[in-house]
Amino acid sequence: MLRVELLVDARASLGEGPLWDVSEQRLYWIDSFGNKVHRCDAAGGERRSWNVPENIGSMALREQGGAICSLRNGFHSLDFADGAVELIIDPEPDNQKVRMNDGKVDRQGRFVAGYMDDGEKDPIARLYRLNTDHSLHELDSGIICSNGPCWSKDGKTFYFADSFKKTIYAYDYDTVNGEVSNKRSFANFEKLGLSGVPDGATVDEEDHIWSAEVFRGRLVRLSPDGKIDRLVGLPVESTTSLTFGGADLDIAYVTSMARPIGGVAPPEREAGGVFAVHGLGVRGLPEPRFAG
Repeated sequence: MLRVELLVDARASLGEGPLWDVSEQRLYWIDSFGNKVHRCDAAGGERRSWNVPENIGSMALREQGGAICSLRNGFHSLDFADGAVELIIDPEPDNQKVRMNDGKVDRQGRFVAGYMDDGEKDPIARLYRLNTDHSLHELDSGIICSNGPCWSKDGKTFYFADSFKKTIYAYDYDTVNGEVSNKRSFANFEKLGLSGVPDGATVDEEDHIWSAEVFRGRLVRLSPDGKIDRLVGLPVESTTSLTFGGADLDIAYVTSMARPIGGVAPPEREAGGVFAVHGLGVRGLPEPRFAG
């Protein structure tokens, strides 16, 4: 039976980037505008938080310990032991019109993250891949808002949303060198009759794509050919991202935001909370750690 639980009443300004770590059996997520990384167990307990010095777009765990984060101004490391944050590389030090946003680690341990236009309207942002040797490679450009990077089960297809174009794209992904090619529209939310926009995303064990439909409060499950397979409603419209976790990777953990949109605050008291969706009948895939 489907059951939606308010796991953490976080009241996050912009909750994002949920990440389940299989080895630790812990859930991580971020508050992008609160400049924090959070962690808890599967039941929402044993909570801990870390401050970062800038707005944070995404984070991933590292094989050597700690995390890699995409902060407003580039890729940084975060040491969980002492909270130290150190710059790895700033891809665009002279561009103050953009900030880094969503990112995720590919099956080979490389971190892919992109920028977004701070004004949320112009296609001026780029997408980057940070290799394990910390070399930087541009993958795409002409983006308004980078969101939802994830890979097919075999790692050979890369999915990526430009939220304000209301489109999830698919690329061929070279698993050896991390290059992308053959960009095509995978799922346009307007054409699918969806009123929200695609935000964070993940791929399940059956190779279906799950996207958080922000401003509509739903999880959208898409088949590998880009058709709607399932819609799951949430208690808040401001859903932002999801990941599968729990001991059996069968719980969808969903973040949301409490910040006002267009000067209007979300009407739901639970906005900004982290939700656990039980009983979906599907399992996720373990998220890799950054190998650099």
